[in-house]
Amino acid sequence: MLKMALGQMFRAGSIPPLRQAGYRPERGEALIVVRQHAPGTLSPMSMYGTWLRPLLFTQDPETVHHRAMAGMRLGLGAGPVRALAAQWTACTHPALHVQAFGCHFPGVVGLAAGFDKDGHAIDPLASLGFSHVEVGTVTGQGQSGNPLPRSFRLRFDRALINRMGFNNAGCERMAAYLRQRYDSVGSGPRRPRCPLGINLGKTKAVALDEALDDYRRSVQALAPFADYLVVNVSSPNTPGLRDLQSEAALRPLLRGVRAAVDAVTPGRALLLKIAPDLNDAGIDAAVDVALQEGCQGLICTNTTIARPRLATPWNRVEGIGAGGLSGAPLRHRSTQVLARVARRIDGRVPIIGVGGIESPEHVWEKIAHGASMVQIYTGFVYGGPAIVRRLHRGTLALLRRHKLRHISQAVGRSL
Repeated sequence: MLKMALGQMFRAGSIPPLRQAGYRPERGEALIVVRQHAPGTLSPMSMYGTWLRPLLFTQDPETVHHRAMAGMRLGLGAGPVRALAAQWTACTHPALHVQAFGCHFPGVVGLAAGFDKDGHAIDPLASLGFSHVEVGTVTGQGQSGNPLPRSFRLRFDRALINRMGFNNAGCERMAAYLRQRYDSVGSGPRRPRCPLGINLGKTKAVALDEALDDYRRSVQALAPFADYLVVNVSSPNTPGLRDLQSEAALRPLLRGVRAAVDAVTPGRALLLKIAPDLNDAGIDAAVDVALQEGCQGLICTNTTIARPRLATPWNRVEGIGAGGLSGAPLRHRSTQVLARVARRIDGRVPIIGVGGIESPEHVWEKIAHGASMVQIYTGFVYGGPAIVRRLHRGTLALLRRHKLRHISQAVGRSL
């Protein structure tokens, strides 16, 4: 019975037109129209979009997030349940599997940092079919983040604005939690189902000239458990953090973090996550410094402080105030930055593309503009748990349509 229920929940398919299911979208809210299921049946995507999402979206975004995390840990907490779920969600076709950062990634669609800030739902999230799960952002010291409210939906734009401020329990607490559940990389069999990334940020109370020590503290605590580490200097929600993206500040920071990583876990992959708001010269400088200081990859991009052509009424946007915008409106700019980074890198290291991904075509767009893999966050919020399977299946269909044998052959085709 459990296997049948999970099969019903994760069976292949996507959102039928919401109007046909009796749901009237808000003005400007996008519809995703795809292949229908058999008459009388509903796919997991349609059930989420028709019933669950409208209910959840009547509540505060951060409250919903906490409840969703608790629900995943409860519903997918047991190993046998996760194994059954993974039978329906896992990307099993080798054409979409990727070798990068010294790891095997079982697919191209991962979860971006910010969803699981303290690493408490790694196994449940992995069982949804993600090719990798990136936890954090975690800081050297625990902190509560910015005042509430700090997370907002722009439903007309299928977007979010957040100014969370790296709320997390701190690197030592995360390390203690991970130590109870996993072996360090290469030391034993207790590892997550997919590669684990850990995203590192700066504690708000730490001065910029002491940032390196703060990052080192996180590296020393967490590097043994990470398949790759990410230096995050691009969030707009910690005062002064983006100043660390300047070449003069970034070079000594990355050099010091690289040395700290090698002292704990020699050769462990270190990535840099950059902002979409850098100008061309800033992008080029960040890429050059990252390569020169030993980074093995980049993530393009973080959220933006821009508010490009939003359908949400402007008084609503102004009322929300400061914060990073993610979701559909970010897609174009994040792809522009990705393409510039890819041309600059010229295949020397892999890139992970992030920003506005909701469909297989969006995945393909990122890969064709230079990404080896992608990550989603806002698309997961709006699309629900079955979106990962849908993205993988659709990307595989596009690969076949283009008559390619492996996803690596699509990387950079549009550059």
